[in-house]
Amino acid sequence: MTSLQERRAVAGSLAAALLCTLAWGSAVQAETQATVWPKGVTAPSAGGGPKDVEARVRSLLSQMSLEQKIGQMIQGEIKSVSPADVRTYHLGSVLNGGGSTPKGDLHATAADWLALADRYYDASVSPQAGAPAIPIIWGTDAVHGHNNLFGAVLYPHNIALGATRDADLVEKIGKAVAGDVRATGVAWAFAPTLAVVDNPRWGRSYESFSQDPAVVRALGEAMVRGLQGAPGALDQLDDRHVIATAKHFIGDGGTTDGVDQGDTPVSEDILRDRHAPGYYGALKANVQTVMVSFSSWRGQKMHTQAHLLSDVLKGQMGFDGFVVSDWNAIGQAPGCSNVSCPAAINAGVDMIMAPNDWRALYDNMLAQARSGAIPAARIDDAVSRILRVKLRAGLFDAGRPSQSRSVSGATTLGSPDARALARTAVRESLVLIKNKGHILPIDPHLSVLVAGDAADSVPRQVGGWSLTWQGTETVNADFPGAVSIWQGLFDQIKASGGTAILSPDGAHTNKPDVAIVVFGETPYAEGRGDVRDLGWSTRSARDLALIKRLKAEGVPVVAVILSGRPMWTNPEINASDAFVAAWLPGTVGAGVADMLLKPAGGAPIHEFRGRLPFAWPDTAAPPVISLDGSASGAVFPVGYGLTVSGSEEGANTLSEQSGVSAADDRALKTFFDRGPVSPWRVFLGDPQSWQTPLTATQSTSASGVLSVSHVDHVVQEDALRATWDGKGQAQIYLQSAGGVDWTEISRSRHMLAFSLKVMSRPTQPTTLRMDCIYPCGAKADVTRLLNAVPLNTWARVTVDLRCFLKFGLIASKVETPFLLTTAGKLDLAVSYIDLEPIGASHPTITCD
Repeated sequence: MTSLQERRAVAGSLAAALLCTLAWGSAVQAETQATVWPKGVTAPSAGGGPKDVEARVRSLLSQMSLEQKIGQMIQGEIKSVSPADVRTYHLGSVLNGGGSTPKGDLHATAADWLALADRYYDASVSPQAGAPAIPIIWGTDAVHGHNNLFGAVLYPHNIALGATRDADLVEKIGKAVAGDVRATGVAWAFAPTLAVVDNPRWGRSYESFSQDPAVVRALGEAMVRGLQGAPGALDQLDDRHVIATAKHFIGDGGTTDGVDQGDTPVSEDILRDRHAPGYYGALKANVQTVMVSFSSWRGQKMHTQAHLLSDVLKGQMGFDGFVVSDWNAIGQAPGCSNVSCPAAINAGVDMIMAPNDWRALYDNMLAQARSGAIPAARIDDAVSRILRVKLRAGLFDAGRPSQSRSVSGATTLGSPDARALARTAVRESLVLIKNKGHILPIDPHLSVLVAGDAADSVPRQVGGWSLTWQGTETVNADFPGAVSIWQGLFDQIKASGGTAILSPDGAHTNKPDVAIVVFGETPYAEGRGDVRDLGWSTRSARDLALIKRLKAEGVPVVAVILSGRPMWTNPEINASDAFVAAWLPGTVGAGVADMLLKPAGGAPIHEFRGRLPFAWPDTAAPPVISLDGSASGAVFPVGYGLTVSGSEEGANTLSEQSGVSAADDRALKTFFDRGPVSPWRVFLGDPQSWQTPLTATQSTSASGVLSVSHVDHVVQEDALRATWDGKGQAQIYLQSAGGVDWTEISRSRHMLAFSLKVMSRPTQPTTLRMDCIYPCGAKADVTRLLNAVPLNTWARVTVDLRCFLKFGLIASKVETPFLLTTAGKLDLAVSYIDLEPIGASHPTITCD
């Protein structure tokens, strides 16, 4: 038995010992002294000696035309690249973005993936006069399993794996993921993320293993070993493994206020000592590709940071693989666009991810190469690096993807072994924060009430990057073979002879012996996942009220939170008898049930081994992290975690002062920001059904009159494109069940504002409407506006709210803040829909 203080000391000693292995001297050097980046320790590659590989690189390069070299440096998205395009433009790579699948079918099978991979391969190696055959490489975001593949096992996200601190387990997961990915013909995974997160308000925090650089280094190395195979081993980078990606270089977790794609203003010494350890671990495991971060360092976009990409990564650190850009990220650099950025290539980016506009990029790069804007030596270096990685991965000799030995594994996707591995990972990742009266583990013979809106939701427990990019617009049926937490509890309790009742709102007829309340964040990924603060009850008082109501009824309560980051939950911890951080456990919810219930038949209990990978906040403001990893403003430090066999029960009287205002009017004034903002949802409607939710598998109105797709505006997929075919009335709208009170808003002057791009003019009158609870509402004719704005150009437009209030809108019951409808043909995109104070200088629709 150890005390909390002893465990904290052990955790601190472990972190210190791991950091010492970096042997980098003082954490912070004088700013006037040049920063020295140690050479990365890289083991020899298998599959042919270095001399053989380099000789083949030189031979291939000597045979290539400039056109073929430029093609190798470009990566397009499968929705915009055909096999014929691959052959014509000599493309070096394709990718599928989050939620993008063969045939555009979210339920595409492994065979569908493999067939498309074969077609791309055949096109890339088809004979062309004077041009060597260079196989294409397909990349995918496999960040917690083959997460774009229907039916694949999804493992706990990295934040949960960080709680295990189990490098062997992480390596096994990497190997299992690699087998699934390779079985579909894909040879490149955009994983792992090696960010050290200083501010978990960042929406990508769950992609990080920890805020402790030592943990990130150890587990990052393990994941690369699992994905690629052990360095120097005969099976390294064979056809049962994939090429791994260390991302996002560098400092993406250190941005000011945790803003996605923001700026990391730290010194180069801190960048090296705090944000680079994961990359040194990845280099030790022979990682072959590095993806550049969207973020900036000291005000300059990483994609043009020649010092860090060329001098540091490729020079001092010794990375000899290739560097790939992120999704249209070159367009964010000053003087650049999505289709032209010599500065990024000259800085050291070897392959440009240009999902949709790759043809224009190809033409521009070709012209820039001929003019000397991109030097010939830089092109040859980039292409040599790409060829080197393809040769090391055996792609030149492997043949068609369908000939891979891993293809036989396609029939075992979602196998019992994979589920067992995922279940183990779930069990090891859960962190016990409180266990008053040693209520856990629960006797499964009792009557157990399972409450909370996340208890029977697979989308809630898998989080972002799960079948769709943001993890939104899915339902349980989209995850065949998955087990929700409720189902896992029910199965075990039923098998033991107990009684389990599911009641999301906690209502019950007969008083249960104990209640398990499962709640937490709705799915999100980058951008949409950024939050104002870490408070849970400041954004959702419903869960705390549920816990308190059950407690008032004399029912002991075990609270389980699903989250992609540490949350301020002091009120919920105080109100409950036991409190468990379950993170985002993936598709095998039975692992959560294992930890909450006593095993049947007197088997040994499962001990909680998970330890906090991030400091748990004492207020809704995030803890302040110092360079050595210590945190101020934390109620529980990194490494904290109780055991059921220990004597400690955890805190019971935590401060409930959030430190922030509970009145967050973002949901009142913001409706669509890179996606619908809770509680708003997107619906489509036509006479066949006026309320069809927009989901990952349903993107047309019931009769097909209106179709909707996600498109890029400022960042990836932050807008909706709506196309009416002119065959009948149809509408797209945002709605919240029950409505939202706008009484206070209506007392001040506001405008409904939205970004708009018109691709084709309306052929019939078009109406913008706001509804109370239908038929209560008001409307404005926007036909003249849609005919006036420039075509194919984004514009910010506004409508004075008085237009709607004047014509009957009841401000205390706004249910639908934005509804666009027409019976004619119309093609437009909308984004960033909100309320703005009166006075902004945008085109404004005035009241009639």
